[in-house]
Amino acid sequence: MSVGSFPAYGGGLESPDEGPQELTGREIGMITRSFQCHLATVTPSGWPYVQYRSGPPGFLHHLGGSRIGFPDFRGNRQFVSAGNIDDDARVSLFLADYPRKQRLKLFGRASVIEAHDDEALMSRLRWVADGEIASPSERAVVIEVEAFDWNCSRSLVPQYTAEQVCERVQPYIDQIGDLQREIEKLKGQLLQ
Repeated sequence: MSVGSFPAYGGGLESPDEGPQELTGREIGMITRSFQCHLATVTPSGWPYVQYRSGPPGFLHHLGGSRIGFPDFRGNRQFVSAGNIDDDARVSLFLADYPRKQRLKLFGRASVIEAHDDEALMSRLRWVADGEIASPSERAVVIEVEAFDWNCSRSLVPQYTAEQVCERVQPYIDQIGDLQREIEKLKGQLLQ
């Protein structure tokens, strides 16, 4: 008996692996507009380890083909993910675009590149649409994506950043201001 998501997603498991999936514009768009993700690595004892990563929108870069990368910012000085990648290159990234109710899982093999070993890559990864990222980066994580999966959006609750909320409500705030000025003008005309 087939239960859960197997009928929808597992039907092709009996066929041989056809090789890595190619990233399309849809995946690249989701990757490059993200400002946060969860990175899962595998510990030397085989346990999963998940770490939150974030930066300005676009901190995840498409490097061509099925390669993506991001700068590893100086932060809490935890090097667990980097150590795990050195031991076992298999990783997964979980990206969610909450306003659009979209989820993307990426699976691949990662490498950690120290800043002094590839200054050109580090320079490229420090640039986003708004300019250069100010936070120091000590290394880069580059992932060769082998597979991806778009998750069902049904249970994803829309969430918005403060900037997104301001952008959506600003027209109403402007309209309220205009109406208040109009009311004051009409009150002034009534009192004349």
